[in-house]
Amino acid sequence: MIEVVLGDITEEHVDAIVTAANESLLGGGGVDGAIHAAAGPRLAEAGAAIAPCDPGDAKATPAFELDPPVRHIIHTVGPVWEGGADGEADVLASCYRRCLQVADELGVRSIAFPAIATGVYGFPSRLAATIAVETIRSTPTSVERIRLVAFDAQARDLLATAVGR
Repeated sequence: MIEVVLGDITEEHVDAIVTAANESLLGGGGVDGAIHAAAGPRLAEAGAAIAPCDPGDAKATPAFELDPPVRHIIHTVGPVWEGGADGEADVLASCYRRCLQVADELGVRSIAFPAIATGVYGFPSRLAATIAVETIRSTPTSVERIRLVAFDAQARDLLATAVGR
């Protein structure tokens, strides 16, 4: 089941949340900065221990200071938008696939995703929403509840359109 919501991903009641990370996994701006701030300084230490993370891949850490039921943070590195001819769509799709694979390895039943790569990485939001939904729907997973968490109303509307509501 895919749900689209407007809100703060750090307040989601799910087993795992995804962060749109940079390759160092040390924290950054946007959603990654918010997740690092909420999870506390041990998150950067754990990220450093498993870094680097290549674009399109995903790696997990504990959720540290995030409130239960969140137990895991899955870090994924989206593509930097260079106009679309450098395989950016494939890398973004890989982010969603790999996050679901990691979630399955962890036994996650519910997960929250931000809009990966649409902030400072510049991926066009409408295309990103379509890729996210199509990839999630086509990826076999044991995850039962998938929440796409939009930071603003425009992103929520794009995601809702992609889901078909």
